[in-house]
Amino acid sequence: MGIPPVVALHRYWLHANFMPIHFEEELTKQPLNSPEKDAGRDPFTFLVYKRGAFMSHWYGSLYVVIEGWKQLQLTDPKIDPLIASPNVKLLKKYRDGVFHFQRNFGEDRFKGFLSWRILSAWVRAIHSEFGRYFLERYSDSGQPGGSSSK
Repeated sequence: MGIPPVVALHRYWLHANFMPIHFEEELTKQPLNSPEKDAGRDPFTFLVYKRGAFMSHWYGSLYVVIEGWKQLQLTDPKIDPLIASPNVKLLKKYRDGVFHFQRNFGEDRFKGFLSWRILSAWVRAIHSEFGRYFLERYSDSGQPGGSSSK
């Protein structure tokens, strides 16, 4: 079809981008007491409600964008250090736990990601940087794919 693979990657980011919007809406309806108290005390209760579902789908979808980024061998000075983080491995495990059936409801793939407080800031940072990247890329020519050779 002649559509650049980076356009397909952008579609995955667009799909992932709907989830934090819904997640934030749910947080405004029922704010977290604190990430540690709400998610750390009983992360599995958190996961079965709307905000946990939106967060899980956001995180899982975001990993797909990272995976595509690596496959396409794209580079960006702000994204590359974020992708070099050990958090990527935790996010992959989390994605696997979300999108692959787990017999054990208390799956360890969820525990590692939910218990590390810094991950929320990292997820938001990498998500934001992907958004910036695609916005800049498309603003080069006004069309998906832009004129950039990245």
